[in-house]
Amino acid sequence: MRKWLPLTAVCLGAFMLLVDVTIVTVALPDMATSLHTTFADLQWVLDIYALALAALLLGAGSLADLIGRRKVYLGGLVLFAVASLACGLATGPGMLIAFRGLQGIGGAAMFATTMALLSGAYQGKDRGIAFGVWGAVNGAAAAAGPVLGGLLTEHLDWRWIFFVNLPVSVLAVLVTLRVVKESRNPQARGVDLPGLISFTLAAGALTYALIRVGDNGWTSTTTLGLFALSALSLLAFVLIELRSTRPMLDLGLFRSPAFVGIMIGGLLLSVAAFSYLVYTSLWLQSVRGMGPVTAGLTMLPMSIVAFVASAVAGKKLHGVPPRFTIGGGLLLIGVGALLLATIGADSTWTALVLGLAVTGAGVGLATPAMAAAAMAAVPHTRAGMAGGTLNTSRQLGNALGIAVLGAVFQSGLLDSLRSDHSLPDPQRTADALTGGQAGPLIAHTPTLAHTVDSAFATGLRDAFLVSGALGLLGGAAVLLLLRRPAAPADGPEHPAPAQVAARV
Repeated sequence: MRKWLPLTAVCLGAFMLLVDVTIVTVALPDMATSLHTTFADLQWVLDIYALALAALLLGAGSLADLIGRRKVYLGGLVLFAVASLACGLATGPGMLIAFRGLQGIGGAAMFATTMALLSGAYQGKDRGIAFGVWGAVNGAAAAAGPVLGGLLTEHLDWRWIFFVNLPVSVLAVLVTLRVVKESRNPQARGVDLPGLISFTLAAGALTYALIRVGDNGWTSTTTLGLFALSALSLLAFVLIELRSTRPMLDLGLFRSPAFVGIMIGGLLLSVAAFSYLVYTSLWLQSVRGMGPVTAGLTMLPMSIVAFVASAVAGKKLHGVPPRFTIGGGLLLIGVGALLLATIGADSTWTALVLGLAVTGAGVGLATPAMAAAAMAAVPHTRAGMAGGTLNTSRQLGNALGIAVLGAVFQSGLLDSLRSDHSLPDPQRTADALTGGQAGPLIAHTPTLAHTVDSAFATGLRDAFLVSGALGLLGGAAVLLLLRRPAAPADGPEHPAPAQVAARV
């Protein structure tokens, strides 16, 4: 069994970093009460982690190619552990957000190296088994996050969703030091720092503008200024990548319509399928009075159906063109979100089951084919970069989705409150509700119960409608653009598997 220890080391890190994308979701109401957070604070606790993963993934892969993948993986593990401890000890929202960002940096270092480490550790049949286990662990992490977060929050404290990472990190470091061999890419040419900085600034400014738009307004000087900064930074990124001899992202990949379609699909899949879960959890706990465990279990229909659909698709639909599996999956995700939009003021958790199940079917259908389709749509020597770009697109979609749907949810909730002319200060009430204070507010003023129910239902319904539209748009884009597998051959030599996986 010793030969599977490298797989154990890699899977421990992958499980932790992916669990931490979703484990926070059900703990947000307790965090809000403990740290006296605002709605924007809650969004940033989730968004800063996804942003760090999205912005640094390709850069971390380049650094790992240059100085050593094991070294970068170990550095990521240590940073992730230290940041987790700091998150658990945070005494205010600002500290928690800052340390969540550090967690994301560590997660990016791990995520960028896991597949390359597995490629270097295993050959032949063993490599196939290793990647199969790694993929299963990734899926299990997404499903386990809300439930594990609920258990820790309800029976210990929300801080334990971070403290639990410490023993796992120590074990992963010890096993990695003992059994994982170092590897590099001898053709690596360094890290594209200008590209990394400009891309991070573009994504960060856009996300910050969207998160603050509820307070600042769409036409305020601050919002427009941030949008302008994001656009200029994105333009700078494009110019840098076009002129760089070692670009972080080869923009020539986007000459392939199939590649463009897959990137759009990956971005919109994250928005349409997952970003609204933050606000759903807030509704379940703050308004419907569920505990963190029960709220986490409510999300299981999506996870279970996604797992089953993925297994069935892998066995029965392997010969179906990815255009139909990915595009069809996104259309199902859109339909699932629209089914969720039937929620009303008197709805309970049961109103979510069908929509989450349909969405899970779409996720299970679309996700497995995405990475292979992205790499098949570009030259062989850019396959690793294509896989890394897809992961970046999906994490960026998660970050932007939380911000966009947060603005939609907040706007719908506030509009509903303003329609109740008996409220003396709708804005203050909205701030309390979005900060997780619905329970205390209703306890203090029981006559507000129906108003709160209606406001939350309106905000969630708007968020679900936007998610549904984006899911359908993503499906249409994939069906339109992914018409044929544009896999241009750029030479007889194929890269070594470790090189291909280096940036995935």
